[in-house]
Amino acid sequence: MKSALEIKPDISYKSAGKFEETRFEKIHNEIFKSSTEASVIAAQEIAQLIRSKQEKGKSCVLGLATGSSPIKVYEELVRMHKEEGLSFKNVVTFNLDEYYPMTKEDNRSYYYFMHQHLFNHIDIKPENVNIPDGTIAIEELNQYCIDYEMNIKNAGGLDFQLLGIGRTGHVGFNEPGSHINSGTRIITLDHITRIDASSDFNGIDNVPKRAITMGVSTIMRSKRIVLMAWGQNKADIIKRTIQGDISSEVPATFLQNHPNATFVLDQSAAVELSRFKTPWLVGECLWTQELKSKAIVWLCQKTKQSILKLTDRDYNNNGMSDLLAQEGSAYDLNINMFNILQHTITGWPGGKPNTDDSFRPERANPAKKRVILFSPHPDDDVISMGGTFSKLIKQGHDVHVVYQTSGNIAVTDDEALKFAEVGSDFTNAGANSINFKAVIEFLNNKSENQIDSLEVRKLKGLIRRRESYAATRYIGLKDENTHFLDLPFYETGQIKKNPLGAEDIAIVKDIIAKIKPHQVFAAGDLADPHGTHEVCLNAIFAALKELKSEPYMDDCWLWLYRGAWHEWDIHEIDMAVPLSPSEVLLKRHAILYHQSQKDRVMFQGNDSREFWVRAEDRNKNTAILYDDLGLAEYEAIEAFKRFDY
Repeated sequence: MKSALEIKPDISYKSAGKFEETRFEKIHNEIFKSSTEASVIAAQEIAQLIRSKQEKGKSCVLGLATGSSPIKVYEELVRMHKEEGLSFKNVVTFNLDEYYPMTKEDNRSYYYFMHQHLFNHIDIKPENVNIPDGTIAIEELNQYCIDYEMNIKNAGGLDFQLLGIGRTGHVGFNEPGSHINSGTRIITLDHITRIDASSDFNGIDNVPKRAITMGVSTIMRSKRIVLMAWGQNKADIIKRTIQGDISSEVPATFLQNHPNATFVLDQSAAVELSRFKTPWLVGECLWTQELKSKAIVWLCQKTKQSILKLTDRDYNNNGMSDLLAQEGSAYDLNINMFNILQHTITGWPGGKPNTDDSFRPERANPAKKRVILFSPHPDDDVISMGGTFSKLIKQGHDVHVVYQTSGNIAVTDDEALKFAEVGSDFTNAGANSINFKAVIEFLNNKSENQIDSLEVRKLKGLIRRRESYAATRYIGLKDENTHFLDLPFYETGQIKKNPLGAEDIAIVKDIIAKIKPHQVFAAGDLADPHGTHEVCLNAIFAALKELKSEPYMDDCWLWLYRGAWHEWDIHEIDMAVPLSPSEVLLKRHAILYHQSQKDRVMFQGNDSREFWVRAEDRNKNTAILYDDLGLAEYEAIEAFKRFDY
């Protein structure tokens, strides 16, 4: 029987002319359009294995991982159990790792995670579930780890090991320096690993410093290994693992020596691989305009020259001789590329009235447009496009900002307590929509991993809401043009959100239908560490799809912004909006109205800078890149990509 992962995915890179040249790659990998598609394929392979073992009357021994990467795999396995009758009665599982110390009841434990996402929903026998115990006494740990190894061996070894990968290159919790012969043991977590986990623990100070993990040798003895990685945050370590030398500094590189390992990636996680980042250095290319733009920008950066200074020799010496032969001369290539980038620049993000718009990124008509600016959290609008936001208002467009979620879980308890105490002092008499005394009592007695009460979540949501009003008023927006959707998927009181539902899509659909926009701006930055941006964008896509037949949708353009986590690469930008020094300052002040997100940011990903600093640096860096390429010099630039939905 063929492995499910032998089914070739639909790789859209091929349509861009990038051939399947993998000569720099040392591990077999498959790349899919989305993590959902890839997760379903991985789940199908696991299901095939379980069923084939059942037919032979044998146990199926699975090594399982935690974290965000395998969640959709587990969702699909649960679906197959409920809808297709997939039984797990013959399955024995061994989890990779667990924090130490950690109780099973703690909702941040991997014991809790596995039962929440998988074991509580299938018919696996409880005695067949093995997860490292984070409560074992320290003096008993050595023997416990030896016994864990023996239990795997006595079960017949791991038939299949599912893995994720950390930014340090760890598999399980085998951090840099782990030896290839290492077995199950206690290990000290790398600082980067603890930073990445800090949002789950409300700060790095609360993240355990140690963990119990299967060893590298334990993993390498698995008969089959599938490692999953999603998103741009994993792209650098994926390149080092797949194309780099084997080294204990990147423990995942040991998998290069496994005879049956496959990396399953989404497109974002694969972008740094040579065949996608610089395919002209790997083999022949089909030179689309997008690929030409990408290559020329890369060539300018490599040679440290502006576009118009590139020569025939520059192209020939850097793997682009076929492009040069196709186009005729460096001069022709350079002029065309210069004009393409020049035409992305505009100080009129809503279109310049009474002007020929043939070479402008936006339409001249209608001169006054209805605009929706979707913001996943209550500060993404000003962080990612505060300057453009201001320009749209000043240029007379009917701008509406739509906050998709309450953002309540990003408010610290200390911040909420401060507001509750002020509210209580201010409203000692009379009826209140929030019982401040109850909120104060709850927060003062809240246990370490307790979910906020409804009253507390309401207060935290109102804090974010009032900060948003302050910022949008400063930008110049009328209060009646500020909308709060409070999408239900987000309102769980914890980091784990509900899946996108029909009610969420209907709410987004209603606001679009009400405003009938000519422009929609939405967050295309999918590097949000907890996936809220992706869910919010999918809600917009689903709503636009349902509304596509409406007449007003013929005139509606969708623009995607980034900025909080990553910026668009130069060759991806369709509209570049320059900001003056005063507009940069205005944007900074608007961001700073979100005081609850300043200094102690709960969910800031792997960038320790405050949001206003990282946004400003990115905007200034984009302007520097345009300047280096020979375009006009600006203080800062906000970038957008047009998306055909």
